[in-house]
Amino acid sequence: MAKQVHIRLDDAVYEALADYNVKANSSVQDSISSAIVYFLSRQSRETMPVGADFTFIDLFAGIGGMRIAYEKAGGHCVYSNEWNKYSQQTYFANFGEQPDGDITKVYEYSIPDHDILVAGFPCQPFSIAGVSKKQSLGRATGFEDKTQGTLFFDICRILKAKRPKAFMLENVKNLCSHDRGRTFKVITEALDELDYEIFYQVLDGQNFVPQHRERILIVGFDRKRYGNDIDFSFDLTPRDPKPVMRDILEDEVDSRYTLSDKLWEYLQAYAAKHKAAGNGFGYGIADPDGISRTLSARYYKDGSEILIAQEGKNPRRLTPRECARLQGFPDDFKIPVSDTQAYKQFGNSVVVPLMANVAQLVTDKMVALDARATEKAKPDRERRPDRLTKSSKRAINQSVEMAVV
Repeated sequence: MAKQVHIRLDDAVYEALADYNVKANSSVQDSISSAIVYFLSRQSRETMPVGADFTFIDLFAGIGGMRIAYEKAGGHCVYSNEWNKYSQQTYFANFGEQPDGDITKVYEYSIPDHDILVAGFPCQPFSIAGVSKKQSLGRATGFEDKTQGTLFFDICRILKAKRPKAFMLENVKNLCSHDRGRTFKVITEALDELDYEIFYQVLDGQNFVPQHRERILIVGFDRKRYGNDIDFSFDLTPRDPKPVMRDILEDEVDSRYTLSDKLWEYLQAYAAKHKAAGNGFGYGIADPDGISRTLSARYYKDGSEILIAQEGKNPRRLTPRECARLQGFPDDFKIPVSDTQAYKQFGNSVVVPLMANVAQLVTDKMVALDARATEKAKPDRERRPDRLTKSSKRAINQSVEMAVV
């Protein structure tokens, strides 16, 4: 709900603002609101919280699921980027910071230094036309040629410019097979060319939330900083007991979430048609003591993939708050947008506790690698004070002999 605020401006400020509004085709209200949001966002980024152990940036941030995960691991977010205006609205409501917009227009060197880059980037095919032409001419090709025109390219240029100690990328599990495996091949080659040691695995969120949701995570560590001897494993710690659907359901739900007779009849007929054809398409009634199907961004259309049975009436779809819980967001996470936008946002988000588990593994490994690098950088005498060099032993023996004489 919007609030009204009356402000006084000096004539010079007002005239400058009016001139800006004409050039930007903006209203006074929008310009002032944007300026306030910008100021608050900058304050949030520049104020390092007490106890923060490392810094990170949040790219393709959505509504901040990755941010919650890395803040829980002890990190401080120094930059965020998300183009969708509704997601920006939710992000600001929860973190007091509005992410930057179009990542393709952001100068990579303007991004603050950071320890870890975090990104849930879109899956896009890579054009090989330019690469093939260069190869036919015998010219070398690099990640710039292979990834140009995709949003993954923007991740690469930021990695190259800022060289964070580590990164974590998230994507749909089909990334490995996308475009007959070419997409994933280009991604791994580009990250290797940037001199990062990478590790990846498809992980299922059902051990952290009551939802079958598989996603691939790609983790990388800087070989220029840590050398080639780097190991990492996704040793997760699942929740015990395993969460079930009834854990996330609200006690009282508004009747507007109950399916209409027309929609319910359509879904049943649709399912029967495909069942007769031997297909598995259709709605899904979630088992209260089990897990659900994957929540998708299309859930706002009819909610058919995850329905909740109701005694004596049609099933209902999940509420936005239940969708938030299904993704592992805390109950104090604010939902300032419409139900339609909320369904899209949570359907596009990540399983927060799973990401938090991996975030802790990544930061633990980074700390261990930092300690090893520091130890290697020490002079030999500092690293092994119990061991004396031959020259030191000779010097001591000579001192003893002189003292005896």
